[in-house]
Amino acid sequence: MKKVILIVLALSFSAVGAQTKKKTKRKAKPKTTAAAKPVIVEPEPVIEMPVENMGAAVDDTPINSMSILNAKSPESFRKYRDLNMIKQGDSMVSNKITPLDYGFIEDKDILKSMVVWEIIDMNDKINQPYYHNEDGLVSQNKSLYQILFDAINDGQIKEVYDDEMFMTRLNPDAIQSRIKNEVMSNAGIDRINEVGKLSDDEIKEFTNVYETKTENVKVLKIKGMWYIDRRDSQMKYRLLGIAAMGQDPSLMGQFGPDGQPLATQDELIDLFWVYYPDAREVLANSVAFNNKNLSSDITFDDLLNARRFSTIIYKSDNGLGNGVIKDYIPNDADEQLEESERIKAQILQMESDMWSY
Repeated sequence: MKKVILIVLALSFSAVGAQTKKKTKRKAKPKTTAAAKPVIVEPEPVIEMPVENMGAAVDDTPINSMSILNAKSPESFRKYRDLNMIKQGDSMVSNKITPLDYGFIEDKDILKSMVVWEIIDMNDKINQPYYHNEDGLVSQNKSLYQILFDAINDGQIKEVYDDEMFMTRLNPDAIQSRIKNEVMSNAGIDRINEVGKLSDDEIKEFTNVYETKTENVKVLKIKGMWYIDRRDSQMKYRLLGIAAMGQDPSLMGQFGPDGQPLATQDELIDLFWVYYPDAREVLANSVAFNNKNLSSDITFDDLLNARRFSTIIYKSDNGLGNGVIKDYIPNDADEQLEESERIKAQILQMESDMWSY
């Protein structure tokens, strides 16, 4: 009996011990861990842009109007205006003008004709649109000489010749040599004699550059034919060639034995002759200056074909060769002007005589 009681007591003590172990496990504190160090985030360095690069981004948005009033940036306006492109909807459309082709003329339909050479003096008020240059933004008007010169250098005009007979063709390099001349100064020659050879900086310093610029070209020449068309029974005019006149750069800065300059402002040469039909497309897309309305769309091709200019005839095909007025009427300016007016009257008389046959 005592053994049974002892066994029961031992079992009860073991059960109580197991429960106390469970309780201690429940009440056990969690292990403490070391506190995490705070993460320090360093700010990214600020990169300062140079002042010249701050405006590098250009708004190249296509334009949908040829007016500066609707342009988002001058750069994009100039770019697409030079390309003659305009945005319509989601596509780009060419705004380039194609001039109306001249009609074909049969030889038998020309009853009578006369070829004349004329001078356009851009000092005359009515001729100033051919000389005017604009700011290039609100209006892109350029002088007629500048338009022809730029188009020749760009390869848009290829029919460029040495003289009015269109015999010797000129390339852009030959034209450059006609309008620009580089001459070594006397100081440069003395320096060469002293050291034997000049550096690039010295060559630039001692070289004088003489150039015929657009503001110095104030005289143009034109060659055209007046003829009577049998089909229309009227007098018509067809422009054949146009030339720019300026000072000869090869004589600029040169002096004669008497110490007088060889070149004077009154002595002009033909810089180049352009066969006009080849220049029509360029001139039809070049707007002429209009002091009454800058937004006018009249082009140089319109002005020249409509003969909206004042001229003086200096030469005509009189049947005995090309007669230059100053050659057979020398040293008399008044008589030369009267001869020019006489030739104009003769042209008008051609149309009146048409009804006599």
